[in-house]
Amino acid sequence: MDNLSKEAKPQKQLFSFECKIMSLEFKNNLIEGKSIIGDKSYAFSLQIISIYKVLKEENEFILSKQILRSGTSIGANVNEAISAVSKKDFVNKLSIALKEARETKYWLNLLKDSNYLNQDIFNISNRDCNELIKILSSIIITTKQRYLNNS
Repeated sequence: MDNLSKEAKPQKQLFSFECKIMSLEFKNNLIEGKSIIGDKSYAFSLQIISIYKVLKEENEFILSKQILRSGTSIGANVNEAISAVSKKDFVNKLSIALKEARETKYWLNLLKDSNYLNQDIFNISNRDCNELIKILSSIIITTKQRYLNNS
């Protein structure tokens, strides 16, 4: 558990470098007109995979698998929503992604409070998770208002 704190600087630098790469890829995708929520959820999945790898090296297998499952599920459900067969199906898939984002936020807080994640990595991931929650919530509300008034 303490090794993560001792090695925080190299971990933080690696995490920061990976985030910069994802940021550049995200900007390129914006120019090409791709899905913002799709890109952000994909980049977040990459962050979660990085956290998972660090936790696994620390021999933390239970929580690491929980956050890996919920954190990468967000993007998978967003991609399913993009291919939805109806607006109702779209809202349903994004609602699942939103639930997974909230679960991921729980695991991030738990990992930080149990000293498996340092504050800097937590701050980055928590910020991005909160952003996904806000975007997903907004898309769901707007879609319901515009297309599913009776639901």
